[in-house]
Amino acid sequence: MSIQATDDKHRSARADVKATTKKPSFFKMRAQMLDQGRTNTALARTDNMWATLKVYASGGENGLHTHPNEDHTFIVLQGSARYYDADGGHRDVGKHEGIMLPAGAYYWFEATSKEPLVLVRIGCRVGAQDASGRLNIRGEAMPGDSKENKRVPVVVRDGEFFE
Repeated sequence: MSIQATDDKHRSARADVKATTKKPSFFKMRAQMLDQGRTNTALARTDNMWATLKVYASGGENGLHTHPNEDHTFIVLQGSARYYDADGGHRDVGKHEGIMLPAGAYYWFEATSKEPLVLVRIGCRVGAQDASGRLNIRGEAMPGDSKENKRVPVVVRDGEFFE
């Protein structure tokens, strides 16, 4: 095969790939600051991975839970948090630090800074099951907006945004 034929073959293969390639998505991390509660702002999503910007008011927290079909990570962009495991052990995480949680790991956390806690959360499906499930320590479903997950009404800080 000649060099020209080889180049034409590769160019044709690249054109086929380009025609069927999925498109990237772009996002900006911007969210309302809070005096109470917590918010989730969807940033981007594929079939197997998603990114969310989360804001917690100072002192905000969630309940002990696990995501049995999702690996995920939190990266602190502003403020600080204390992450707890099922046995009560804990670790403090500050700006530009994070935690990686494998599917099935139990945890909960609280915002420990005076300023609102801002996190980017990236999750990835593990296996073929629905990755949106959340279970409490008893293995029962625990919706994210439930009282058990320490959901409280949101109070925003007018005109204050994380950007």
